[in-house]
Amino acid sequence: MNSWMLYGAYGYTGNLIAHEAKLRGHSPVLAGRSAKKLIPLAEELNLDYIILDLENKDTLVNTISGFDLVFHSAGPYINTSAPMVNACLKTGTNYIDITGEIPVFEQNFKYDDEAKDKEIAIISGVGFDVVPTDCLSKYVSDKITAPTSLDLGIAAFSNPSPGTLKTVLAHYNIGQLARRNGRLVRLEDTSIRKIQFSDKERDGRPVTWGDLSTAYRTTGIPNITTYFPLPKKFPNLLEYLGVSPKEMLENEESKKKVNKWIDKNIHGPDEVKRKTYRSYIWASVKNDKGTEAQAWLETMEPYRFTGVSGVRCVEKIFEMKPRGALTPALAFGADFVLEIPEIKRFDSID
Repeated sequence: MNSWMLYGAYGYTGNLIAHEAKLRGHSPVLAGRSAKKLIPLAEELNLDYIILDLENKDTLVNTISGFDLVFHSAGPYINTSAPMVNACLKTGTNYIDITGEIPVFEQNFKYDDEAKDKEIAIISGVGFDVVPTDCLSKYVSDKITAPTSLDLGIAAFSNPSPGTLKTVLAHYNIGQLARRNGRLVRLEDTSIRKIQFSDKERDGRPVTWGDLSTAYRTTGIPNITTYFPLPKKFPNLLEYLGVSPKEMLENEESKKKVNKWIDKNIHGPDEVKRKTYRSYIWASVKNDKGTEAQAWLETMEPYRFTGVSGVRCVEKIFEMKPRGALTPALAFGADFVLEIPEIKRFDSID
């Protein structure tokens, strides 16, 4: 029987993944740094656990060598992914995570040849970031010949988890990016565009989304822009706490102050919201001949989706045995997202 470890199991999303895994008959070993947080969850689910810190490289390698797969759910991944990926490459252990961070995607794709040599898969973004958008990008890109541009609209409504907000702030200085001629560039034009989602039309603004990396890897389309229906102005947490972006990035005390406030005040969506909220995705491609194609997707609430999708990705890796540093759509196909409950895909809408 295939064995796997869930690292960061007691975080908001890790907890959802652990419960989904148990519901589907899995028995992952739960892992994390805090015994105080980890042991109650392990006892609740009647699962084994390991207290494990990423900073001890030898212990990390020795620990994961006994597993076929590591599901890494502890971010921000810009800080945590590399030690775990390197350990997995040493031990020949499959690696997946739920990052949406572009630098992490870009770094992990560089391990493609090494992962193939080790006969393992390295797949980042197996949650809402980026399974639905990646699968829809692949699906719509296959509709026309030689697409040269891809536009994605993501209307995902939910409360942020503590980990999500910390990750956003960790990349505060990255700015709004797009992909142009195959390169990631800062986007100067951030004007609003009208986007017709499957439920209604919304105003979308360009945002920095993981698909700027993964959709390029999946489709090879050189020009990609991602949109989100953001308001013109929304509350600035750093300003509220009296911390500058520079201090957040460079000053440990400032970072601790912000993270302490987040841990105290941010809790993620409750069960009612996870069960009732919906998300909407639109994808459009064009080629140099002027041919266009569109498709739409509806999904369950993002954090609930991540729990369900993440565990399905574990199952697909054990079933299909993909090899290399891959995106979800490259590993499992464009229709993988349709295997997840409550998903609807449309080729046209009224």
